[in-house]
Amino acid sequence: MALGFVRPARPVDAGEIARIQLATWRTAYRRMFPAHVLANLDEAYLARGWAEAIEAAPSPRHRVLIAVEQSETANTVVGFAAAGPADEQALAPEEPPLAEDVAAVTDLLVEPRWGRRGHGSRLLAATVDLWREDGFSSAVAWAYDADEAMKKFLTSTGWEPDGATRALDVDDMLVNQLRLHVALND
Repeated sequence: MALGFVRPARPVDAGEIARIQLATWRTAYRRMFPAHVLANLDEAYLARGWAEAIEAAPSPRHRVLIAVEQSETANTVVGFAAAGPADEQALAPEEPPLAEDVAAVTDLLVEPRWGRRGHGSRLLAATVDLWREDGFSSAVAWAYDADEAMKKFLTSTGWEPDGATRALDVDDMLVNQLRLHVALND
């Protein structure tokens, strides 16, 4: 386990978050998405979206956190998590809204070269702590069917599939997802 910590993202972190998102998607999802889709992702566009998510979150319960690895010479941003109240993005097709006490992970990524060093666990633990402070009783997260690493990570921390599925249309290619959930009881 590497030395590291988690903190709230700041606007200055938006570029690093976008870089990590792009690097992670191009590595971890290269077999799930068409190559041209991943090649055409724009880092500057992603950074603008993250800056907005950090600076103008829809509510105080929407948060972006970053994982930082510490060394003797530098602190390096290596991952991030974004979460908030479950909204329409957390729903399966034709599903009614989830209860107000349900949180949702929208993103949880650690750059692959920094993986398996405890950063994902720290991000998830910090997110769960904030959810509990905010009064959430459970949470949901979508995982790609083909993303065995994410499914294994979440299930190893107590998350379970809840039976909801959906397929994202990515350039005329359907990418299947399943939803996992966890109770936040202490």
